[in-house]
Amino acid sequence: MRTAKTPRILLAIAASVLAASSVEAADLAATNATADWYTGAQAQPVDDSWAVAVDGSTSVTSNSSAFGSLTITASPGGPATQSGVRVRVEGVAGTYSYPGQAVATRVTGFQQEGGVLGGYEWIWRDAALAGYIGFNVRSNQLSVPDPGNPVVGTGIGFRVAANFYANPTDRTMVSAYGAYSTKFNAYYSRFRVGYMVADGVYIGPEALFLGDDFFRQYRIGAHLTGLALGPVQLAVAAGYVNDRVQKSGYYSSVEARANF
Repeated sequence: MRTAKTPRILLAIAASVLAASSVEAADLAATNATADWYTGAQAQPVDDSWAVAVDGSTSVTSNSSAFGSLTITASPGGPATQSGVRVRVEGVAGTYSYPGQAVATRVTGFQQEGGVLGGYEWIWRDAALAGYIGFNVRSNQLSVPDPGNPVVGTGIGFRVAANFYANPTDRTMVSAYGAYSTKFNAYYSRFRVGYMVADGVYIGPEALFLGDDFFRQYRIGAHLTGLALGPVQLAVAAGYVNDRVQKSGYYSSVEARANF
């Protein structure tokens, strides 16, 4: 899932990105359609033989941050459209800057992160729930030493994540994603609801909460999910961001998914 961030990464995107974070289109009522945690849309019920999903996302803020994420989710035990074991590999990288009060100058940060997780996904007619557990390696470097920022260096953390998707009615969707790592106590969560305005295309509000031992941030905005560009499914979002260090600003994100 993890998307971008300011003075310290988000994590999915999330998604995921972790977001990272993930992405999709139509009605979960189709028995061979699986929900997409990343964009909160639903997978097209066309071919239940695919076993790998690739999710990518980018996110930028007016508070001087830009992040990108890539997530690969595999279903080694069978089609990903059925309940079963999942294996996920995540990667996030980005940059940010903030006014370093302790050093009286602007500090630029660089972050890279990778993770490997295993879990299980339960898929029903109108909903899907997945849980993951694993570890991540995170590296943070600063352009100048900042005694006021403890989130510096490279280390390994224990990581957990979960995502949920449901179609409460034929024209509505709900999705949620959350992740936490013991490395720097990094966390990321996102909640979306949507109303279908076209076949498989949802629009609605979203809320995100993210942070670590240095920064805390929340985002409130709107998303458009379920856009299709050939075999790729897209989601876009934009809105208001508030950061403990950088204060108010604006954010935008783009997410994409392809199945193989």
